[in-house]
Amino acid sequence: MTQAQANTKPLTQFQSKSLANNFSASNTIGKQGAWSHSAVATLFNLPLNQLIWQAQKTHRAYFPDGDIELATLVSIKTGGCPEDCGYCPQAARYQTGVEATKLMTLEAVLAAAQAAKAAGSNRFCMGAAWREPKDRDIEKVVAMIRGVKALGLETCATLGMLEPEQAKALSEAGLDFYNHNLDTSEDFYSEVIQTRVYQDRLDTIDHVRAAGMSVCCGGIVGMGESREQRVAFLTRLANLSPYPESVPINHLVPVAGTPLEAQVALDPLEFVRTIAVARITMPSARVRLSAGRQELGRAVQAMCFMAGANSIFYGEQLLTTSNPEAEYDRALLADLGLQVKESYKAEVVI
Repeated sequence: MTQAQANTKPLTQFQSKSLANNFSASNTIGKQGAWSHSAVATLFNLPLNQLIWQAQKTHRAYFPDGDIELATLVSIKTGGCPEDCGYCPQAARYQTGVEATKLMTLEAVLAAAQAAKAAGSNRFCMGAAWREPKDRDIEKVVAMIRGVKALGLETCATLGMLEPEQAKALSEAGLDFYNHNLDTSEDFYSEVIQTRVYQDRLDTIDHVRAAGMSVCCGGIVGMGESREQRVAFLTRLANLSPYPESVPINHLVPVAGTPLEAQVALDPLEFVRTIAVARITMPSARVRLSAGRQELGRAVQAMCFMAGANSIFYGEQLLTTSNPEAEYDRALLADLGLQVKESYKAEVVI
């Protein structure tokens, strides 16, 4: 954790537009959380320039260096998932052209991690298309975690739902972050996923916390949800106790063969608003631009950085959807005058 993050208290929530207009980064509340739905809705409804201004002040208070974290995500086990997530081309029930693969070997994972480090990544994330891992899978992933840690990278894994003992095993192996997204608001969730319930996700997050790991948790916007449902989604995230240290926000990439293949794209400015509200309500979190960056283009990504995004998934492939190439990202960050986070400069206490 940086000194600024450790010393700065969570920011006050807005009760009205007039209060929002008078907001400053020095305002505090007695404890983290307590964000009401109406307070988060007030943020969403601010004029965009005011919202970005508030988000930028929050960002500078908590991240004075203004650096961007580079995270590489590798699919260590692709396809064949029994879930029915409407956005996901890895679901076995959808005809998307994604072929199921076996778990990558330890040697292949470590080679990918070494390449990610050489390209400048700070964090190496391992994703497997499982509903939940078996204990024998955990044993293999534990070896991967130890190997990646030995290279000097932060580690993250997303393997599906976890039991408490599985979370404990991953933590004891040194896993820094576990990713398990809420995906969307609870009242919209069943429109997208029916093979598991919202509480299943919350339970896994609880198991991760109890095991001593940090939480990476966000979701996907642009799946047909309303603004009110985006408000509810961010309100739920911000009121997790504590809120996630890492918050990936995905912009839906419609994939042919999935139920959301014809979904109309979300207005890019609404995506920028979502990033800004995430920054204000979860001020010390790394807010990550995840899937869908390529479709947003340079200008919208620049606005997202202004709104408080300070992490990106970096590299050519993001599980099964394309991602801007590393050189493109480097050029964009250089053109914006943004510096990259120093490799493995730990910001959270595990």
